[in-house]
Amino acid sequence: MSAVVANRLEAKRAQMAALFEGARLRGVARLGDVRPALGDDVLLHAGPPLDTRALSYPLRNAAIHALVYAGRTADEAAEAIDAGAVQLAPAQDHGVVTPLAQVVSTAMPVFQVGDDGHDMLAPIAESAPPALRFGSADDICVSHLRQQAEWAFDVLAPRLAAAPLPVCDWIDVSLVAGDECHARTAVANDRLLFVLNDLPHDYRESIAANANFVLPILMAASAWAMHKHGGSIASVGGNGRCFGVRFAGEKAWRTTGAGAPTGVRMTDCEQIPVLGAVGDSPVIDFCGLGGQALTFAPALVDAWHELLPTDADTRAEAVCDAATGLVCRHRIAASGRVPLVHLAMVADTPDGGLAGRGFYAPDLALFGG
Repeated sequence: MSAVVANRLEAKRAQMAALFEGARLRGVARLGDVRPALGDDVLLHAGPPLDTRALSYPLRNAAIHALVYAGRTADEAAEAIDAGAVQLAPAQDHGVVTPLAQVVSTAMPVFQVGDDGHDMLAPIAESAPPALRFGSADDICVSHLRQQAEWAFDVLAPRLAAAPLPVCDWIDVSLVAGDECHARTAVANDRLLFVLNDLPHDYRESIAANANFVLPILMAASAWAMHKHGGSIASVGGNGRCFGVRFAGEKAWRTTGAGAPTGVRMTDCEQIPVLGAVGDSPVIDFCGLGGQALTFAPALVDAWHELLPTDADTRAEAVCDAATGLVCRHRIAASGRVPLVHLAMVADTPDGGLAGRGFYAPDLALFGG
């Protein structure tokens, strides 16, 4: 590695340290308790507004699971959705970020991440696939979430109340070890477990088996950083049908159609239809991690080398604010280049599920005007 590249990487690490300084995993709570204005008939989804009539298979599965977790039967949940008796709302409009296709009800547990002035919330990633975030139809997802919620409330919540956990260190250790904190989160997950060294064995094993357990925490920390540092983009994400951004100072989302991510398919998933870009996790990439930190993740570059744009390693310099590290709408418009967003591929089939992993390039038109 040349001295120039080494200096650039060190400067990026320092920038990320400043951006995430103060972000802490502060607690676990029931969503309805920390967002009491939300009614029990409101379901939060990723990305810009979405009509119930436009629900894809994965989001419909996740919405049914969210209502089942809240106490309805699967049939009752499906009937309520079909009758328009539940309201869908963008999670980020309520200070929540949710991964991929996961839909959040007020009964569900959420992580609280931030500082004394502001918290962002994110649901628990309950397990490796099959899982809620992949829009799986398997009802074991709800069983896994119930177990995770029990552990979170009984074990994790008291621990965090006594000593909130700084997130910044996990990010720095990840970058040094080759993870960019979005497509690769195993190092941050291990760091979380290292800090929580007194968890019961079964709880610890469940987290260790799911490297994405830490992902919603990183998402909430990123959304907090976007709010804390006042960048030009306040919200970003996809709902599977549309991808959108909300600029700082504006209430409405700007949207375009969501194409599917480009990437590497799972075995036997080569011909499966894939949902358009979905999830609130682009907040990570818009904080300078993920697609804007590929130079820290050579394993990803190797895996995707035939698919990545030729300027992938310098894209961050074109789209990120030099002072904060946040993706900047004005830098995008001036450079004519868009940030890269690392996203999993969700199977757009009745069973849902994980179909592959890759990246997505938002439409340049989103960032003009």
